[in-house]
Amino acid sequence: MHLISIRKLRDDAAMYPDLSQVIEAWYAVVKKAKWEHLEDVRKIYRDAEAVGNFTIFNLKGNKYRLIVGIDYSSQTVYYKYLLTHAEYDKDKWKNDPYF
Repeated sequence: MHLISIRKLRDDAAMYPDLSQVIEAWYAVVKKAKWEHLEDVRKIYRDAEAVGNFTIFNLKGNKYRLIVGIDYSSQTVYYKYLLTHAEYDKDKWKNDPYF
């Protein structure tokens, strides 16, 4: 898979010092992945879920949520949001037109 906006993801993750290693580990997996559908994602990240057009990853024991769009046919992951659990629960990210 190819991740669009790794720089933005790293910039956003820098706000949370406990998250940078987790993000780099997640990115290493994504670069090597050849996901065809959500069930392939769940083989590695069992808690990944589809919400609208997004795929949500729970990080650090649900402390953070990584929200991406995945185009399986082009093997592209589009970074959208990195939120704390509290920010995620406010649902503002659902106002994204891609949702």
